[in-house]
Amino acid sequence: MTTTPHAPAVRPYRPEDRAALDDICVRTAHVGQDSRPHYRDPGIFPATFAAPYVHLEPELAFVLDDGHGRAVGYVLGTADTPRFVAEFRAKWLPLVADAYPDPVGEPATPDESIVRLLHRPERMIVPELADHPAHLHIDLLPAWQRRGHGRALMHRFLRALADAGVPAVHLSMATANTAARAFYDRLGFRPIDVPDPGPVTYLGRTTRTAE
Repeated sequence: MTTTPHAPAVRPYRPEDRAALDDICVRTAHVGQDSRPHYRDPGIFPATFAAPYVHLEPELAFVLDDGHGRAVGYVLGTADTPRFVAEFRAKWLPLVADAYPDPVGEPATPDESIVRLLHRPERMIVPELADHPAHLHIDLLPAWQRRGHGRALMHRFLRALADAGVPAVHLSMATANTAARAFYDRLGFRPIDVPDPGPVTYLGRTTRTAE
């Protein structure tokens, strides 16, 4: 007797997805590509950009299930960036600070540059983003990209924010990641002018019906 495989689908995050989320983050963190060849300990990426969200706001985390229970993509974020920043410092940073101590002086390696971001959650509070209080991170393994799954994840996240009464959302992305920029443009994200943004671009949109 054969069983029919389930179709891939977006579902809420479950605690048992944590290892898969960490892996997805690591394998997409270097301008959308695998960070492992470029960082001594790429675990700093999920510790900074994925794990704190599922720890602090799991109700806003959704995964793409491959049809067999394995997460192969995710979208996660917060409905209230200033609140998230405060909780990141008070509740998350103490859990990981010993594993990733803040470098003394200016960061000297790629790893230290990301560790510095971990220890500076206040960097997420940007005055020009105040009208877009939510923010997000979305990543899919390469084999699952360009198949409509990213759009499905984003729509699920936007609906959750809208249902919670959140009017708008922003994200920051590596400006060099032109493929990601094209994806966000298609989903109705538009640039937000932030002075001296460094190597990132800020984008935002309302949470109303996805475009």
